[in-house]
Amino acid sequence: MLFGLGIALMVRADLGLAPWDVLHQGLAERTGIPIGRVTILVGAAVLLLWIPLRERPGLGTIANVLVIGVVEDAALAVIDRPPAMAARIGMLLFGIYLFGPGSGLYIGAGLGPGPRDGLMTGVAKRGVSVRLARTAVELVALAVGFALGGTLGIGTVLFAATVGPNVHWHLERMTVGRQGGSAPFA
Repeated sequence: MLFGLGIALMVRADLGLAPWDVLHQGLAERTGIPIGRVTILVGAAVLLLWIPLRERPGLGTIANVLVIGVVEDAALAVIDRPPAMAARIGMLLFGIYLFGPGSGLYIGAGLGPGPRDGLMTGVAKRGVSVRLARTAVELVALAVGFALGGTLGIGTVLFAATVGPNVHWHLERMTVGRQGGSAPFA
């Protein structure tokens, strides 16, 4: 739910989106399908890419596919783009922030990765570093989304620069079964 709300806030801020959401927005613009439904459809399509990679979905994987897009569309139905730039910046920053606790809660529960995360780990299991696999997957989504008309901007840069530390901090504190201490989450 936090991902869906975060995405909706970033969309309404209109200052740039996360790479996959640039793709979702571009597809939504081209097809006329609401962005949340596009998020669901892309998530389901990415799951098909798991088959040759032999990745296994969990309950969290399925919830990720369905819940994020539904919440995204519901939030977009009630949140308008504010006219004041300060409000838009606030929405952008809060939207980006929500990816941290959202990731901590769903990944930390250990119920299966999201489709995009599983694609990255599946590629990494084939001998490609996680860093390279994730970067390549994100850049392809970003390039295709931009070509389709998705929004790039300062939000895209801020998301890319902060998502790692944001997720790391929250995941360290929200992983089920993790015992205190300050060692970084591996």
